[in-house]
Amino acid sequence: MLNISENSITPYVRLEEFRAFNVLKKSRIRRLPLILTILFLVGIFLCMFLPWTQNINSKGYVTTRLPSQRPQAIQSVISGRLDKWYVREGDFVELGDTIAFLSEIKSEYFDPQLVVRTSEQVDAKSQSIKSYGSKVKALDQQYTALEATLELKREQIRNKIEQGRYKIAMDSIDLTAYRTNLEIADNQYNRIKELYEKGLKTLSDLQEKDLKRQQTAAKVTVQENKLLNTRNELMNSFIELSTATQEYADKLAKSQSDRQSAVSARLESVAATSKLQSQLSNYSERQQFYYITAPQSGYITKTIKKGIGEIIKEGADLATIMPSDYDFAVEVYLKPQDTPLLDTSEQVRLRFDGWPALVISGWPESSTGIFSGKIFAIDRFISDNGYYRVLVVPDETDEKDWPKELRVGTGVQSFILLNDVPIWYELWRQLNGFPPDFYDAEKKKKKNMENVKLKAPLKSVK
Repeated sequence: MLNISENSITPYVRLEEFRAFNVLKKSRIRRLPLILTILFLVGIFLCMFLPWTQNINSKGYVTTRLPSQRPQAIQSVISGRLDKWYVREGDFVELGDTIAFLSEIKSEYFDPQLVVRTSEQVDAKSQSIKSYGSKVKALDQQYTALEATLELKREQIRNKIEQGRYKIAMDSIDLTAYRTNLEIADNQYNRIKELYEKGLKTLSDLQEKDLKRQQTAAKVTVQENKLLNTRNELMNSFIELSTATQEYADKLAKSQSDRQSAVSARLESVAATSKLQSQLSNYSERQQFYYITAPQSGYITKTIKKGIGEIIKEGADLATIMPSDYDFAVEVYLKPQDTPLLDTSEQVRLRFDGWPALVISGWPESSTGIFSGKIFAIDRFISDNGYYRVLVVPDETDEKDWPKELRVGTGVQSFILLNDVPIWYELWRQLNGFPPDFYDAEKKKKKNMENVKLKAPLKSVK
């Protein structure tokens, strides 16, 4: 039974035929599941205390960091008729390459010599501006000449007035002398008359003195008339001065009015010229918009307008271009309850569609085929789908770069890493539906509030 001897009976005795051996064998076999079950339960219990990295799972897609690097539509600035395509879908174009050509459909732009004729109108208006400028200068010179002539005329009349005043003074002196002579002649006549009456003088002497007296009186009258005429001439000189001032004032006002009219006409010509120049610039720029060019280097992904001869409206999309150079980013959407727990520079693990990966979300170091990133921005306003948008960019500290074969729009599954907790706590949180780090965030908030309350009295004591 114990198989001590070298001569074994096993070939001659079948132990299965004996009931005792069968019972003994079965009892040994029943103990193994129990042991395995116990070991399994112990293993599960011990695993409950293993560290588990909390994470927030979300889905999104690949995008670019800058808006200028995202797919954009090539639009027509003007309305026109599509005459020719220069590219096909999938072609690579450089900045400024021609995409399509449009022809004019508006009647006011049909003239093929529109730019030339408008340029001639601008030149004509420019010459008009110069002519009015010359006229203004001539009127300024005329005004200056009239002012100088008026001043000369005034000076001339003032001299004439001074001469009249001097002449009046001389005539007044002469009149005084003549009146004195008249008094002398009257005295002589009276004495001769007395002597004549006494018989001492002859009649001829008397008549001679009377004649002399009458002559002197005539001279006084003539001198008085002459003085009166001189005074009248002086008054006429004053009137002439006023008349000249008024006359030249009218001439100066007319000259100034003509000048203002010329200036106004010149300004109107300047405004018309500026308007024509604006039209000329618009016509020139419009002709450049007949050719639709690429706004940046990239690939033509889709042509929206297809038929030759199709009418294109202003601002209509013709094709879509994808820039050739861009910086990858991932756009994911999170629930509102998870958003307050996040901050920029949080670590994120990413799994891209099309790249095989084995993901263990709670043990990121054990995952394979995933890529690292960090949160770059979090929207402050909820999206239309009821979630908050989070932008994730590559982590520069990670040696593993994102695949270069990625395309914008590729699906992504993200795992935003939070704190490390035991597995039992994570299971309890999942069963209760609490967000990650809910209680930790509340504890930190209360602790910060307590620190603020404790510091406030200390500051007041200081």
